Amino acid sequence: MDIATIVGIALALGAIVGGQILEGGHVGSIMQLTAFIIVMGGTIGAVCVQNPLSVVLKGMSMVSLGILNPKHDNKGAIKTILDLANVSRKQGLLALEGKLKDIHDPFFRKGVQLIVDGTDPKVVHEILEIDVEHHEEEGINAAKVWEAAGGYSPTIGIIGAVLGLIHVMENLADPSKLGGGIAVAFVATVYGVAAANLFFLPLASKMKFKIKEEAGSRMLIIMGLVGLAQGENPRLLQEKLEGYLPESERTKEAKK
Repeated sequence: MDIATIVGIALALGAIVGGQILEGGHVGSIMQLTAFIIVMGGTIGAVCVQNPLSVVLKGMSMVSLGILNPKHDNKGAIKTILDLANVSRKQGLLALEGKLKDIHDPFFRKGVQLIVDGTDPKVVHEILEIDVEHHEEEGINAAKVWEAAGGYSPTIGIIGAVLGLIHVMENLADPSKLGGGIAVAFVATVYGVAAANLFFLPLASKMKFKIKEEAGSRMLIIMGLVGLAQGENPRLLQEKLEGYLPESERTKEAKK
């Protein structure tokens, strides 16, 4: 679970509701189903018009990326690569085939399989790099779905406000209906702006960050596998790969 995301959403909503209460208002006054339907329905519709359905569904399925906190075990990947390098130096690259069953990451396993098949290191690099670029592009496009939602929702909120004011103007002769129309008008604007700035845009940015983080982890694997295929010295390979790690996670030798 990404604690920062959960705390951020809770803090933002708490500040808005708390401010409303401190001002003497009631929480119920900002709970308007009509305004919610206008803003959310209009925003989703606009996003669907802008993007292919497959991209919209991908974006929806990746919401968990902003809420959960997937771990990329870069240190574990380096250790595995070094173990494979030591095996290949002693027994040859074909001996790596027996290690495939112990590698659970499909991307990592694909790279090792290419090496076992005798693929040229340069070709291994090209194949895996294309994989990373395609995966990253798909993820970024999915994140842009939420970015687009953040762009549309304030405008849809204004549309909701105008609709509310139209309703008010139509019922000037009936004072009992004026309050509800004005409430929908203002609340729709609040919903549109709040959804964009408290959820849609931050979520898109968080998703992009994690997608790039995953791409960085995969580039580490690519560099390690290429070095493995080229028969690099495991110690030199370790120093090269630990350059991808934060300073605090490197071995003492690599820090020197």
